[in-house]
Amino acid sequence: MSSDTPPLVRHLPTVGEIPPDADEHVLADLYRVPDGPFVRANMIATVDGAAWGPDGRSASINDPADWRVFRVLRALADVVLVGAGTARQEGYTGMSRPRGLERLATAPLELAIVTRSGQVPWATLDGPRPPLVVTGRAGAQEAGAAVGEDRVLECPDGTEDGVDLRAAREALTARGLARVLCEGGPGLLADMLAADLVDELCVTTSPMLAGPGPGRIVAAPRDREPGAGRELRLGHLLSGPSGTLLARWEVG
Repeated sequence: MSSDTPPLVRHLPTVGEIPPDADEHVLADLYRVPDGPFVRANMIATVDGAAWGPDGRSASINDPADWRVFRVLRALADVVLVGAGTARQEGYTGMSRPRGLERLATAPLELAIVTRSGQVPWATLDGPRPPLVVTGRAGAQEAGAAVGEDRVLECPDGTEDGVDLRAAREALTARGLARVLCEGGPGLLADMLAADLVDELCVTTSPMLAGPGPGRIVAAPRDREPGAGRELRLGHLLSGPSGTLLARWEVG
């Protein structure tokens, strides 16, 4: 645990400080997920709604408070699900559990890339094992050449290159990867919401203004509004010393 790791304050449902803890016992209890299939999405946005900073990456708008929770969410997950474009833009590499939090789960943390084309960001191949690749009929062959056929989840939706995300969740569960952490990007989150696959949405609000340009954490064509009008229930609200807000929303 770094010396500059900030304390967090819990505001809802009860008030209290959560000091830095090498094992993160309190945060792990707050964010623990139920047994069985469960999809949690985790995103960050500025106060004016931007999903990334001036460099085009979300890392430029997060801080140590967000990093504390981010590490716990990964430690509690079976698999991190991310779109290929986001994995490429954010510089994802091979996946492993956050150092020091390995006790929260016994199995290795898997990475699953969603790609219609089957193209896999090369940086994600640099790790203890290649990522799983979620793709449709058109992308299966190229994905198999990159990661091996046994690491490809072919989930066609009936179109030439579409991906059936509900079938993907079922395929992950069949592999023992029931606790899914979706890290976006905005397009994948939109598709997950449209398919009614998100059980919980964790949103960090960064105390920054990005101005016009960056997109929001949910991006979809104008004729489709995934999740619009859906009511959420606030599970808890935390804050960091710089004003960062970390909300856990239960999707009804």
